[in-house]
Amino acid sequence: MTVVLKNVSYSYTNEKRQKNLVISHLNMEIKNGEFISIIGRSGTGKSTILRLMTGLLQPDEGDIQIDQKDISLGDVGYMPQKDLLLPWRTILDNIMIASEIQQDVHITKEEAGVWLQRVGLSGYEHVLPKQLSGGMRQRAAFLRTLLTGKNVLLLDEPFGALDALTKKEMQSWLLSMWQDLNKTIVFITHDLEEAIFLSDRILLLHPDHRIEEISVPLSRPRKPEMLLSEEAVTLRQKLEKKIANETT
Repeated sequence: MTVVLKNVSYSYTNEKRQKNLVISHLNMEIKNGEFISIIGRSGTGKSTILRLMTGLLQPDEGDIQIDQKDISLGDVGYMPQKDLLLPWRTILDNIMIASEIQQDVHITKEEAGVWLQRVGLSGYEHVLPKQLSGGMRQRAAFLRTLLTGKNVLLLDEPFGALDALTKKEMQSWLLSMWQDLNKTIVFITHDLEEAIFLSDRILLLHPDHRIEEISVPLSRPRKPEMLLSEEAVTLRQKLEKKIANETT
């Protein structure tokens, strides 16, 4: 599925009834099966773009389409920054939510158990979220997003709160899942190494509303040691310089 944003603008009204422009005439195309990361300084509209793509927000102008059809709420899977697992429901019951509220999703508990095993959560079906580590909670949250059955998954800084070691483990795990399932992923991060390691392309949002596309020159499958290559180090330095030279 190809996702296209055409001339999209979005603004919000503050408490003083003043309009603040967040996104201006944004054009973006995400091809089927791509892994795209969006980076940029805080306030450049990264999370707003994802919420527009989910249909949770409506643009002031422009079009957002999947396979040439206007996007609507429920067309994509969305995982926000916090896992938002329901604390009173077991892990199994949390990941079964999609089958309870979406008429086109039918997952049995046996099938859900197979998925839990696949993501390394076998044996944790009947525990509550508070009993899991941060990385395990994020796996459960990703699985809940995955089991919506959507081909396009939007992930808003899912590993931002994890420690460095757990984050690296989760990055490799996410790549293996993506390669097996052939999903389209749009991923927000502030971590430049993370963006380079995961992505086919990186979209850099500038404070003046420009968007800059950078291709990642690393072959697949990806291995952590690739981040030490000359290509990866040069790209990171390039991105750091671009962001450092910006003013908000």
